[in-house]
Amino acid sequence: MRRHLYDEEHEAFRSSFRAFIEKEMTPHAMEWNAAGIVSRDVFRAAGDAGFLGIDIPEEHGGGGIRDFRFNAVISEELMRAGHAGAGLGLTLHNDICLPYFMAYANAEQKERWLPGIASGALITAIAMTEPGIGSDLAAMRTTALRDGASDYYVVNGSKTFITNGINADLVITAVKTDPALKHRGMSLLVLERGMSGFERGRNLDKLGQHAQDTAELSFTDVHVPVQNLLGDSEGHGFTQLVTNLPQERLSIAIAGVAGARAALDGTLDYVKNRTAFGQPVGSFQNSRFVLAELATEIDLAQHFADDCVRALNAGELTAVDAAKAKWWCTELQGRTVDKCLQLHGGYGYMNEYPIAQAYADARITRIYGGTTEIMKEVIGRDLGL
Repeated sequence: MRRHLYDEEHEAFRSSFRAFIEKEMTPHAMEWNAAGIVSRDVFRAAGDAGFLGIDIPEEHGGGGIRDFRFNAVISEELMRAGHAGAGLGLTLHNDICLPYFMAYANAEQKERWLPGIASGALITAIAMTEPGIGSDLAAMRTTALRDGASDYYVVNGSKTFITNGINADLVITAVKTDPALKHRGMSLLVLERGMSGFERGRNLDKLGQHAQDTAELSFTDVHVPVQNLLGDSEGHGFTQLVTNLPQERLSIAIAGVAGARAALDGTLDYVKNRTAFGQPVGSFQNSRFVLAELATEIDLAQHFADDCVRALNAGELTAVDAAKAKWWCTELQGRTVDKCLQLHGGYGYMNEYPIAQAYADARITRIYGGTTEIMKEVIGRDLGL
């Protein structure tokens, strides 16, 4: 079924970004995978080409366009090219971190940070998860305390599983400004590269997405200016996080269904050319049925995700619909790469084949941004259960 999400300008943007990937990313893929991190140069190149900060106002160096369809194109093309790891830093920067600066930064903060975010000079990250607490943000122990009327916070604590953790210059950090409270004691504070006491630990060794730097962060008596608080006052961090979660989860869903489609397309090519018992693997009834099922599920998921993009652009995307998209599309991605790997036989287990990398890369998507179980809990509560 034909998609009706994109206009000609989006398809022209797609062609440009596809060329960018071929020039700036694909030649370095093996190098970045081995290093466990992408070069900062790719952010600068993306900024120069207009692929960062698309909705940042033109006066701050951005595109001045509020249309998430451009973000979706970027995600789809990264997954099509097999750059789930290398590309995650770009989509996190655009889709997940930028909305906090756009919605909650004051005029001075926007003047200070947005030009660098748009140009790629300032790479962003968001630090929520702490060791041992998982999705239970109210249990976080990282504190940001003021000494009387001082003009700075003193931050102590640690975070883990932070995407862009090594490369990041600006880290939106969830902290407790009032440790006696749970959700109402939480605030968002921007920590900057070079602040004394702000240390980066290990670049974590992961199952997949090897080109993506995922790090541990620690804070020991870090003095952060009060001017780095996001929002008008303390205590709104949890609400700010919840407000931005639908877009984050939709971003992950879009990448999930795009990853599933890329796996299907690659497998179709493989089974048409690979023979067994004197005939193409794809000619066996089992192969046709498996691939028919996947093609159907991907098309259905695609149209729901497209509707969610439209809803987001209209300001109507609900947390529940985003949760539905997130868990369904990422579970579909997992099923798809598993079944497609099976159709590759023993070759599918070899890292030189893209399906093997896709299999490893896909496993995390059912966890980050809120696990499948958390997504079902969100939906179940909406049902009055």
